Amino acid sequence: MHNPQLIDKYGRQLTYLRLSVTDRCNFRCYYCMPEEGMDFAARQELLSFEELYDLSALFCSLGITKIRITGGEPFVRAGIMPFLRKLSQLPGLEEITVTSNGTLNAKQIKILQEIGIRKINISLDSLDRERFFQITRRDSFDAVYASILNLLNTGFEVKLNCVVAENKNIQDILPFIELTKDYPLAVRFLEEMPFNGSDSFQAPQWSHHEIYQHIASTHPNLEKLESEPSSTSVNYQVPGYAGSFGIIPSFSRTFCGTCNRIRLGATGELRTCLYGPPATNLRDLLRAGLGSEQLEQAIVEAVANREKDGFAAEASHSAAAHESMSVLGG
Repeated sequence: MHNPQLIDKYGRQLTYLRLSVTDRCNFRCYYCMPEEGMDFAARQELLSFEELYDLSALFCSLGITKIRITGGEPFVRAGIMPFLRKLSQLPGLEEITVTSNGTLNAKQIKILQEIGIRKINISLDSLDRERFFQITRRDSFDAVYASILNLLNTGFEVKLNCVVAENKNIQDILPFIELTKDYPLAVRFLEEMPFNGSDSFQAPQWSHHEIYQHIASTHPNLEKLESEPSSTSVNYQVPGYAGSFGIIPSFSRTFCGTCNRIRLGATGELRTCLYGPPATNLRDLLRAGLGSEQLEQAIVEAVANREKDGFAAEASHSAAAHESMSVLGG
């Protein structure tokens, strides 16, 4: 049977597709997009749901077994639920997960449950209403928090993604740890990354070392947990707590050696690394009438040319300013 695999020149097999369904979001988090002047893609520039499905099917035929739906905010795109239902029936696809800012409603949660989607990541950078507003530029903390509790009560596996930054939310780190005492959720602390559409980014003051030390100074008896080889986070638990926490060195990039992911942006850009330039645009190839064999070849070629790590990928990128994270799909 003709079944090529997505294996790069360093022997890493790609089995995980991050699929962005929109560049739009109902929040304006400072680390993801500029407050003003965000140029969103016109509707016809976005991949249609049919195109997203056809490309996903192609990826699954190449050995992708897990798809994470990202954005922007996936739930702001009309038609997302029927698309997820159809996607869930793809042969070879073992798991669909979703990343959201938590503004999904009870009806959407119920449909996700029906479809069989069990895991959801919520981006949440503060447990304080005022700081939440300063970070997201939106007054939606109560709705997001209620949504998280609803997901937990409905039996979802919930991860909270928290981007840690000086003068923004350092005082939230320990409250997040306390949240894992009674709730079986996983908090992930991320180093800040240079993806808010500006070109004036400095290395983060709070690297994974500082984050760990800050937590360990209050909880000196942390237990390190086993993680999957391709995990981007180093995971821990406070003994006796229901949940866990992890630290993702997203700027330090210590996890590149086992990276198994590939990214497809909402307007078709295929990226083999978050820090690198797009390898090609699958929307343009699709709309130019290329058949599945030629598309397959473009994907296999992009993977074959993947850089060794995020530093090499960044060095190959001539763009002066880093693009907005809402365009990249996280």
